[in-house]
Amino acid sequence: MIPMLRSMTGFGRGEAASADVTVVVELRSVNNRFRDLQLRTPREYMPLEPRINNLLKEPFARGRIDAFVRRSASGSKSRVAVDAELAKAYVTAAHAVSEVLPEGSDGAVPLTWVVSQPGVLEVTEVEADVMTEWDVVETALTAAVEDLVRMREVEGQALYADLLSHLGELRTAVAEVEAVAVGLNERLRQRLEARLTRLLGDRGLDKHRLHQEAAVLADKADVSEEIARLRSHCDQFADALDDDEPVGRRLDFILQEMNREVNTIGSKSVDHPISHRVVTMKSVLERMREQAANVE
Repeated sequence: MIPMLRSMTGFGRGEAASADVTVVVELRSVNNRFRDLQLRTPREYMPLEPRINNLLKEPFARGRIDAFVRRSASGSKSRVAVDAELAKAYVTAAHAVSEVLPEGSDGAVPLTWVVSQPGVLEVTEVEADVMTEWDVVETALTAAVEDLVRMREVEGQALYADLLSHLGELRTAVAEVEAVAVGLNERLRQRLEARLTRLLGDRGLDKHRLHQEAAVLADKADVSEEIARLRSHCDQFADALDDDEPVGRRLDFILQEMNREVNTIGSKSVDHPISHRVVTMKSVLERMREQAANVE
């Protein structure tokens, strides 16, 4: 069974509805060294934001997550209130005016005139009791989280395969360096002897001094410890890939240690075959760093 390595990028959507409201939640996730939650909700849902944040924290260890919550209420949010006493007062006042007008004036007061007077009708916005809508919000949010987690896991499996392949390339290069390093002491001695022979000519060589100098060069060029540590880091990296917990930060740290050992091998290298393989290892490590940067 392949472990659930997860990417930090993905998209999730969830929707839920009741008789009174429909809620849609969309989640977008991108790379981030830490967990960064950015929440955008309707004004009515401000009291629910702490609960929404808590639901988003648990499933995700790293990544910037933008959460968009949309709310659509069924029916009208407005209510019309009637000030009956004020309406009566307007009618009474109108009748009083009609009594002082010349005879023959129509004393009837049209209803349309009454309701058009200031304050008779008042339109008010009904505040939603959003706490009663939490079950709908939670259902939509949970569906969006599950959708996002699935996408991050699918992308994570592609990352797992790539990183495992690159790790195999690195192990091969390390083995080649180790194989090339065999016999390095003798090659250094022969190289030093040839150089001194060209310089000294017929004056001859002090074989004892030659062996001493060759031994010093060989000690400085010895990369056996770096190879051992690099192999150990490869094993740690493989173990981290097989861990079901978020391992992005651990992978990044191990890669830094790998790069340090490869740089040391490069600085010690006095042999072209080793230098050539150091370039290969650096190239592989760079690709691994790029991929590991996407891992949660």
